[in-house]
Amino acid sequence: MIKRLILSAMACLAIATTFADEGMWLPTHIKERIKDMRKMGFKLKADDIYSADKPSLKDAVVQFGGGCTGEFISDQGLLLTNHHCGYSSIQKLSSVEHDYLTYGYWAKSMEEELPVPGLTVSLLVSMEDVTERLANGENSADIIATATKGEGCQASIESQYYGNQHVLYVYQTYRDVRLVGAPPSSIGKFGGDTDNWMWPRHTGDFSIFRVYAGSDNQPADYSKENIPYHPKRHFKISTKGVQEGDFTMIYGFPGNTQEYVISDAVEYVANVSNPMKIALRTQRLETITEAQAKDPAVRIAYAAKHANIANAWKKWQGESLGLERLGTIEKKQRYEADFAAWAAEKPQYATLLDSMRAAYTNTAKGYFVRELFNESVGAIEAYGIARRLRNAAQEMSEEELQATHKKLLTDYNQQIDRTIATQMLTEFMARMPKEYIPQALTDGIDSRGGIKEYTDSLYNNTKILGTALPDKEQLLADPMLEFEKLFNDIVRKNSAYAYRNISNVPAIEKWYKTYMQALREWDSDRAFYPDANFTLRVAYGTVCGYENVDGEYHTHLSTLDGVIAKENPEIYDYDIPQALRDTYKNKSYGQWSIDKNGKPTVPVCFLASNHTSGGNSGSPVINGKGELVGINFDRTWRSTMSDIEFDPTICRNISVDIRYVLFIVDRIGHAQYLLNELGVN
Repeated sequence: MIKRLILSAMACLAIATTFADEGMWLPTHIKERIKDMRKMGFKLKADDIYSADKPSLKDAVVQFGGGCTGEFISDQGLLLTNHHCGYSSIQKLSSVEHDYLTYGYWAKSMEEELPVPGLTVSLLVSMEDVTERLANGENSADIIATATKGEGCQASIESQYYGNQHVLYVYQTYRDVRLVGAPPSSIGKFGGDTDNWMWPRHTGDFSIFRVYAGSDNQPADYSKENIPYHPKRHFKISTKGVQEGDFTMIYGFPGNTQEYVISDAVEYVANVSNPMKIALRTQRLETITEAQAKDPAVRIAYAAKHANIANAWKKWQGESLGLERLGTIEKKQRYEADFAAWAAEKPQYATLLDSMRAAYTNTAKGYFVRELFNESVGAIEAYGIARRLRNAAQEMSEEELQATHKKLLTDYNQQIDRTIATQMLTEFMARMPKEYIPQALTDGIDSRGGIKEYTDSLYNNTKILGTALPDKEQLLADPMLEFEKLFNDIVRKNSAYAYRNISNVPAIEKWYKTYMQALREWDSDRAFYPDANFTLRVAYGTVCGYENVDGEYHTHLSTLDGVIAKENPEIYDYDIPQALRDTYKNKSYGQWSIDKNGKPTVPVCFLASNHTSGGNSGSPVINGKGELVGINFDRTWRSTMSDIEFDPTICRNISVDIRYVLFIVDRIGHAQYLLNELGVN
């Protein structure tokens, strides 16, 4: 056993260092990578991945719900994504009487599939490099208008390499999406926040939906007359499993990386931004968790909110630790020193780094103010409700305003929000530079004797958190709307800093276009790929374990044995269904059984060396034949710095094994019609 582990580790390390696992490549440029992919075990052609002229794998991949990826697995519009991607949809359909979060949901036929209001999926129709067209004077709005003819069509022009390339993306958005199947959260979210970003992982992070269309296969609003959408391409499922060293490819929509930023940006993230955000979210999570433990209705109502807060909170912790371990700041400083020595003889680049550093110095304070506001006052639900109502009052009739108010109070708990408001106002007053604190806020707190007293006064006197909304005149004079208005200057004056990263603030980003040109000229042997920006990308690597710490090697596969070892009926996130316990006890695994050390078990999750980021949740993981072997859902905690620096020796993505998905559908969901549809029964 020890010898096998050593050999696996050596083989995995050899593969990782021989081939470049790093990178999120544009599908239209995949021909430039296909030779490397073939060396690693890929069997298909470049135009099987992306083609403008014929159906290709890109037609089987969708943007799911605006923030995740999904994939078609049948010619009847059946769609897989992560449980955490479908979580808010499952929560919307849940109640105490029909608690699909806790107990799961399995349609036994298409007639039982549940419509999800507001849920959409978007298919990429085409992508085109329009850099030259824009340079030649064509108007971007005209290009987009010409491209968006057709039902449900949308388009955007996205910048790559900080403005050195511009790509037109055309999508078609489908509006009738229905829930087909979801495991209980104790499977789909097994381990909860404790296991999030960790390995070994034992989470069945999947949910199943179906896309419906009109009779012409085009997007349509929900109707009982709609029919299942027929995709141009869907993934064939492989039940053969994966082994260490097997080729894997991720196809999806990664959201945000910043691989080329200079050391000033990393220093801001690691030493300024992350510590503040982690501290404030810790308080919010503790308050919500305590309330959820006391009341099942609150647990359901705040399930998605808690998950959204916690996901980034834990990611930022791992990211900061990873950047420190790699010495990323110092490493980039050495890289920049070498670049500066080369650039010194080139007038167009000689002072570039100085200009960039000055821009960061001038921008950091304003950006921090915006981030701190978002994580403190901006995180108070009543503040957000007041802001939405003020805007709605200017545009809506009384009837529409009342409906909007009712919707805003869905899943709202005033006591939780009141407690968080006191906490966040305390943090705002302590951390915000004094010149940004509204004087009226300071006066209000002083006059009432403290922050808690001020908060209690707000919540005791506002009318917008009750069932009946006052008329427009009274609404605009409401204490909570007056409170919201106090921060208009911060929101307005710092709107220039409302960007996903500090490096995307225009005053800084404008320098990166030239910096990227210079880097590609200077570091000519480096393989440059564009940073992720939630556009379709290909990442490839291998099934691969890693050395977590000295003397501790993590193998690539987790199994049902690990689920049973962790399960605990007294902890919600570890209280697996009795049916799963019984299946394990009886070893009734059927065709999903594998042998591990002479004993039967079921595969659950596996590791690979694909470069992924937020937005890749739900992405298909395919083998060398283009077959679906898993669903990507996470990274290991020590990998989260890969948005800034990718380390092939330790960066690993985590996927749920497709065999575990099918096992749960079969043995827990008893959804035989789905297995029949997939042809795997």
